[in-house]
Amino acid sequence: MAKAAILAGASGLTGRELARLLSESEAYAAVHSLVRRPSADAAKLPKVVEHVVNFDELPALPACDDVYVALGTTIKVAGSQEAFRRVDHDYVVAVARAGRAASAARLAIVSALGADATSRVFYNRVKGEMQAAVTALGYESVIIVQPSLLVGDREALGQPTRGGEVWARRLLGPVASLIPAGFRPVAAHDVALALVRATLAAAPGTTIIPSRDLHG
Repeated sequence: MAKAAILAGASGLTGRELARLLSESEAYAAVHSLVRRPSADAAKLPKVVEHVVNFDELPALPACDDVYVALGTTIKVAGSQEAFRRVDHDYVVAVARAGRAASAARLAIVSALGADATSRVFYNRVKGEMQAAVTALGYESVIIVQPSLLVGDREALGQPTRGGEVWARRLLGPVASLIPAGFRPVAAHDVALALVRATLAAAPGTTIIPSRDLHG
């Protein structure tokens, strides 16, 4: 029987790819996309139903089987460490908790390379604390991908280009093969594809997929 999925973060690089893949997948009959404002993309994806929400006060979510969360920002874009944590930790955990309340059994999360709750690096620590929080929510399966720098077209999303990603694109040439796979920039599409495949095939427990295993 086809399933229903919740998706948070469809306006971002990986989230946009997830929306397309989930809409195209025969495994899903419906994809409920949580957004802060309506987008034009949803109309192009027949299975996707947008729900405009306030992530600070999420409503009860539609019944679902799987939850995909690709929410994320940077400290520079967010404006402060506190604002960054609100998105990359609090909102992610809130969606995961609401999805569990809506009967979801599988949770799929886009995290980041270096995520570590004990790290002295603020960014890595927040990602690690988020991972610890979502794995404690009682899901049957939790799948977490930890990509390195993402590669994709942010301009098509109306988003400012991130300096690190400009550097990453320059590496995707003749020298890319010289960079260890675990640190090599990875295409957002490859991240999304790996996450969907792993979720649909997930065994009980927590599965963490490192960046080196995300390259298509």
